[in-house]
Amino acid sequence: MTLKKLPYDLTVCKLTDIRDIDLNAEFFFIGKTDEELSLVCKTEDTPAHTTDRDDHWKGFRIEGVLDFSLIGILSRISCVLAAQKIGIFAVSTYNTDYILVKDENFARAVDALTEAGYIVV
Repeated sequence: MTLKKLPYDLTVCKLTDIRDIDLNAEFFFIGKTDEELSLVCKTEDTPAHTTDRDDHWKGFRIEGVLDFSLIGILSRISCVLAAQKIGIFAVSTYNTDYILVKDENFARAVDALTEAGYIVV
């Protein structure tokens, strides 16, 4: 399986108003529930008004379109990284999954995933 390194620094944050999000930005994920409004975006696109903010994330995209019948893809990746004491923040889209790790763990994550047989480009 191929994982593509995302070429940007990412931020995970919480907002109170969805209007603070630049919906024309190139890359972002929005999560809204009855309890919170969360955003993952390029650090440079982080809204000025956040209630909580965590910078210094890097990411991988699982390449290709993943069929919904596939089982355990995120589980296997998270196990590889957990064995190295690397926490993750995962986001899924209709097509694929994204795995974020803190910047200080990114090189170790690449090494661990490569050693486990993943192709990281």
